Amino acid sequence: MKRFLFSLNRRSAILALGGFVFLTTPAWAQEATKAAAKEAPLTASVVLPLILAGFLFLIVAGFLVAVFIQALPLLFHFYDNPVRQHSAMARFINLFRGDTTTFTGKANDILMEDHSYDGIHEFDNDLPPWWKFMFYATAVFAVVYLLNFHVFHNGALQTQEYETEMQQAALFHPSGGAGNANEKTDYKVLTDAARIDAGHAAFTQNCAACHGQKGEGVVGPNLTDEYWLHGGEVNEVFKTIKFGVTSKGMVAWQGKLSDDQILEVSSYILSIQGTNPPNAKAPQGEKK
Repeated sequence: MKRFLFSLNRRSAILALGGFVFLTTPAWAQEATKAAAKEAPLTASVVLPLILAGFLFLIVAGFLVAVFIQALPLLFHFYDNPVRQHSAMARFINLFRGDTTTFTGKANDILMEDHSYDGIHEFDNDLPPWWKFMFYATAVFAVVYLLNFHVFHNGALQTQEYETEMQQAALFHPSGGAGNANEKTDYKVLTDAARIDAGHAAFTQNCAACHGQKGEGVVGPNLTDEYWLHGGEVNEVFKTIKFGVTSKGMVAWQGKLSDDQILEVSSYILSIQGTNPPNAKAPQGEKK
């Protein structure tokens, strides 16, 4: 009966493995084809051999697993020999019949004297092998880490990484005259007609191509409605113009316009709120 059940389980495992190979190979080939299509340099003459090699690998791997499953009874018998039963290969083979002592260790069931508290008894068992292996791995990792970072200096420590990241951040947000996108500003909307006109002129020259002659929006958003993508307060508009939004095509104007000119443009934009020009673009962003 046991042999019959083992044979049945073995055949079921082989059929399941064969089904897995059969079902996954087309999907794998399809994904490989899609990935290959995205890479321009890869041609059909390169992709097809790769797909065939992967299909052949799955067949060979499935065949080897099937052979291994078929050979398990012989391996069990072979490694039951007292001479071989304590070898590493024997412990590996025993995993396939439910013997997990390779990882959990073997309990000695020896009670330790004077180690019984509140009815709880402590046994003098060895540490589980998996725990020992993890301890050994951490010891090896510590040595490698010490040599790599503190002896040969192949890697950067946390302080060095922090300093490097700060230097990189300084390139994107330079201090001084260029300003900082996170710097708090307290500009007020200009009301002087001459400066509003100057802002209008700068807007027409630099911004109308994307936002329209009257701010109605072309490629960029409509600037005359109550909706804003990056804030409609004068300081928010100022920062959007100065530092740009490169992810959405809005260039930074801090190298072309002075802070005074940017404030004039910002004030002009706020002055045309509610003008409702013809052919205005649909609202975008949040209402303010």
